[in-house]
Amino acid sequence: MKLKEILVGIEGLKVRGNLDLDITHLDKDSRNIKENGLFIAIKGFESDGHEYVETAIKQGATAVILQEGVSVDTIKKIPAEITVVVAKDTRYALAICSCNFYGNPSRKFKLIGITGTKGKTTTTFMTKKILEKAGKKVGLIGTIATYIGDKKLEDSDRTTPESNKLQAIFAKMVEAGCDTVVMEVSSQSLKLHRVAGCDFDIGIFTNFSEDHISPKEHPDMEDYFNSKVQLFKMCKSAFINADDYHVAKLTKLVPECNITTYGIDNFCNVLAKDITITNSYVDFKVKIGMKNERIKTCIPGRFSVYNSLAAICVGEKLGANAEQMKEALEEVRVPGRSELVTNKKELTIMIDYAHSPESLENILNAVKSYTRGRVICLFGCGGDRDTSKRPIMGEISGRIADFTIITSDNPRTEEPKKIIEQIEEGIKKTKGKYTVIVDRMEAIKEAIKMADKKDIIVLAGKGHEPYQEINGIKYPFDERVIVNNIIQSIK
Repeated sequence: MKLKEILVGIEGLKVRGNLDLDITHLDKDSRNIKENGLFIAIKGFESDGHEYVETAIKQGATAVILQEGVSVDTIKKIPAEITVVVAKDTRYALAICSCNFYGNPSRKFKLIGITGTKGKTTTTFMTKKILEKAGKKVGLIGTIATYIGDKKLEDSDRTTPESNKLQAIFAKMVEAGCDTVVMEVSSQSLKLHRVAGCDFDIGIFTNFSEDHISPKEHPDMEDYFNSKVQLFKMCKSAFINADDYHVAKLTKLVPECNITTYGIDNFCNVLAKDITITNSYVDFKVKIGMKNERIKTCIPGRFSVYNSLAAICVGEKLGANAEQMKEALEEVRVPGRSELVTNKKELTIMIDYAHSPESLENILNAVKSYTRGRVICLFGCGGDRDTSKRPIMGEISGRIADFTIITSDNPRTEEPKKIIEQIEEGIKKTKGKYTVIVDRMEAIKEAIKMADKKDIIVLAGKGHEPYQEINGIKYPFDERVIVNNIIQSIK
């Protein structure tokens, strides 16, 4: 593709050189550049892509895009035969260039974007299942993995891929015949323009609460919220949670978007009634078309009602009927979201991705409401992330759980004991019983040893993740496998 075609839609560019170059690929990572490549230099959190321009040229780049404000000396060092483009924002330029290079694939299917602090993953799986029951071929992109139909393309290393990778995935989905794509849209992806240029048909806002406040993410809650709001400026229509005070403000903030509300407690367009919650399912009534239908889903908890309502709204808009929705929601299973682990001791062991104060409070309150015995909560907090939530989560578990085991999550580059001490500050404010076991595998073993069949063990925080990240290395750590290995070893 010609460079001038790749740059269409980006305003305020300054150019030195030939725009009629044939470009075979583009990337922000100089290591991936080959002959006739376009290198886009991005100043990241860890490194500055402008330092690798020379490397990219040696690899075969014939054109580079630099961030406005780059020094004249930097440009002068670039050989005259290399086309230099200066953009106001190279992250945005990467996204638009990628859309153009891959033929704007998101215009060739229905694109559904789901954002919110919690519930994104479950809602994408529910929506995908409903639409497949209605005969659609659905792609899914999210925190767990990328799928085309039942085929998993790859596991995910982030909720929303970088823009050039995202557009490449979209192009594969078009090639595979997908007519609909459901994706999780993180606040970071919106803030860093990963989804710029995407043609969203429908947006969903599940809920909003404190999370992702750190130097590498959002400086405060206002920035976090405003980042999420950007999705709905890109959507034709949206479905939002009327019971969440922050989310409900969206109708006034984005009047140009056609918004429908769903909920349980407040006035809304799609209302759930007569809710029953057990330790293995939740069911409720909701009006679909002209008839009240009873919906059942085998993901227990009140939050499952909200996620189901969002998926039902999308399903109805895109032509699914009530029977298709009922079948889909009863059958759907989501890895690491209220996931019960089958084991030979017949203990109730639930793996859940809860890693924020509100998500931990929700899952513990949910299991507390139906568990006959004790709620044993095992959790830690991730390193190099929001530190303010650590004592809050300690206090929540101390207040709700009958016993808490504080352990490691993904400590990353932080000292695990330091993270645990911050969690302890919160739990000490309660009368909750707890112990500290730094090694997560040993902690799980202790939880299994102390539990009986009336109790429930909640392994919170890691969910679907098959690894534990320590000092930049991801070690295998699949809690489903670990639980059963431990049970096999206990005499």
